[in-house]
This record gives sequence, C-alpha cells and structure tokens, in this order.
Amino acid sequence: MSEIITTETITSRIFYIRGQKVMLSLHLAELYGVETIVLIQAVKRNIEQFPEDFMFQLTDQEFINLKSQIVTSSWGGIRRANPYAFTKQGVAMLSSVLRSKQAVQVNIEIMRTFTKIRHMISASKELKTEIEALREQTDEKFQIVFEVLDQLLNPENTTKKEIGFTVKEQVAEFG
Repeated sequence: MSEIITTETITSRIFYIRGQKVMLSLHLAELYGVETIVLIQAVKRNIEQFPEDFMFQLTDQEFINLKSQIVTSSWGGIRRANPYAFTKQGVAMLSSVLRSKQAVQVNIEIMRTFTKIRHMISASKELKTEIEALREQTDEKFQIVFEVLDQLLNPENTTKKEIGFTVKEQVAEFG
C-alpha cells in the first residue's frame, strides 16, 4: 500500500480551508478505492462520530475558489452537492466506518503525512527563532544575509524590486 500511496500523493490532496488542513471526500474515496457516495453514506450512517471539527461540507464559494486554484481532472463532472472536508481527526475516524483493510492502511499513510507536515512547520518556526537570535548577535554588515534568509523562509512576504534605477538613485549611490 505505501508503494502505491506516497506522501507526495497525500500531500497534494491536503488543502487549507477555514483555517484547517483538510482532505476532501472525493480524494479520500479515491485513496480508499470506493466511490464518493459510498464514503459519504458510511459517514452519514455514523454521523455522531463526525462532529463539525472532524468534518464539514464546503460552501458553494469555497468549492468554486478551490476549483479555480487547482486545475485537475479529478473534480468530476456536475455535482448535486459540494464535497465534504475532513480534518485529521475526521480522516482518522473514517477507518472506523470504512472497515476495509485498505481503509486502515490508507489512514496510516495519511496520519504519517499529517505528522510529517506538522514536523516541517515546527522545524520552520524553530529555524526562524534561531535566525532571529543570530540577527541580534551580529552587526549591520550581515543584515543582507538575514534579509535573504527572511525571503527564503517567507516567500509570500517578499516584494519584487523594480528593475533598473532612477537618476536620483545613481547620483546618491555614486555621490
């Protein structure tokens, strides 16, 4: 099973929705080797095991936004209902309602992937803390190094510099 379902496969199916890392019912059904309707029916038969912090249904706007961000053929055709999103706890609970050997093995791989993601995030935070400590201990000569490290750790916060320079900048630089 671990040869077929890789960490990369699982990671590519984890989304950040409503401030949580989740997997969608259609992707989980694919991984478990069942039809989406079978997965949803099993959940609905055991709905008391899936409180709101384990599972929620996407709104129309959330689903539209998600589809526009990710171009993939696995979204299927016309749907009557939006997919469900399962948190880590919801995915873990699925193995109790989908009692197949494959469901258990898939859940093990998914839990390992969620754990790897959590460790990567934790390591990133620790690295940022260490860089801040080093920054405070060094003088201004190394400031450019820390700016580059900040850009590498926070690529979404970087601003693109314009190409070229103005005459004022040239005069100021060369005096």
